[in-house]
Amino acid sequence: MAHITHDILATHAQEKVNVPSDKAKQRRGQVNHLRTRLETHIAGHPDYDLVKLRGSGSTAKHTAIRGGGSDADVAAYVRASAVGGVAAPEAGLLEWLKERCQEVYGATKVAEDFKISDHAVGIQMIGTGLKIDVAPVLYEGLPNDQGHLVTRQGTRVLTSVTQHLNFLNSRAIVAGSGYKELIRLLKAWIRHSKHEDDDFRCKSFLIELVVAHLWDVGWNGEKLAVNNYPRAFEQVLAYISVTGMSTPIVFTDHYEATSLSSSYDPIQVWDPVNPANNVAGSYTAIDRKRLVERAADCLDAIVWAAQAPTKSIANECWRRLLGPTFGGA
Repeated sequence: MAHITHDILATHAQEKVNVPSDKAKQRRGQVNHLRTRLETHIAGHPDYDLVKLRGSGSTAKHTAIRGGGSDADVAAYVRASAVGGVAAPEAGLLEWLKERCQEVYGATKVAEDFKISDHAVGIQMIGTGLKIDVAPVLYEGLPNDQGHLVTRQGTRVLTSVTQHLNFLNSRAIVAGSGYKELIRLLKAWIRHSKHEDDDFRCKSFLIELVVAHLWDVGWNGEKLAVNNYPRAFEQVLAYISVTGMSTPIVFTDHYEATSLSSSYDPIQVWDPVNPANNVAGSYTAIDRKRLVERAADCLDAIVWAAQAPTKSIANECWRRLLGPTFGGA
């Protein structure tokens, strides 16, 4: 009998990976408070150029893990015409957004609570100690909260935080709570992999889309085992290592597959709301090789753990994936 079971991984997630429920609730409450303040401000200023806020990122998706970056992420929809259009320089855009955030809060916060960071305006909440990162989305009136996000590479990418959230939830509702917890455990795997290898690349959104793909189509004729975490880990890592991430991943929730842009990128995982955006477009062949080799190595560890003669040895195998705190160490 295998020593590392679904329940053991679920306990590890609860104790070491998941954000405690009260903390997560507090984070979402703080975002809702900011959103309410903006909506109140807009009601008094109908032509305000900060159009709306939408919760985004892992907090909104309920896939955040402990020790992540900001406590909450917010997409701020900015009327593009007010800042010079979609191609507006990011530095000026962030300064403009910082000033708007200060206006929304009025005299309830001091200037030092607002700081420009990479691609966002950080707002520090003194009472709770939480930090909210507000990222601008250049908005031109498109439906479904579609707007242009400024990426880390400085390009403008059409996106919709609402459609992304619906994409995730449409699968998680059917799959059950294990779906999002599996994503959180895989994000913990990514974090530990980066800790061991500074050059390792696998963004959280990429692994989220791999999980969605396997939920949609399965692996080797078997559904993704969201209620059996050891097996689900094995399926995800086997998919990465066996396919070499060389097969395009495409979703047709919001567009036809024929709408995709042509690409020769080493990894092609297409944004489910934008057929022109390859989520892994900046990954090189070396990045792909490193990801595949890491997945293969960790898959071997899982296979050995399933046959391990003692629980101690099995724990050591899983620490290869989830770090030294796994198994109570």
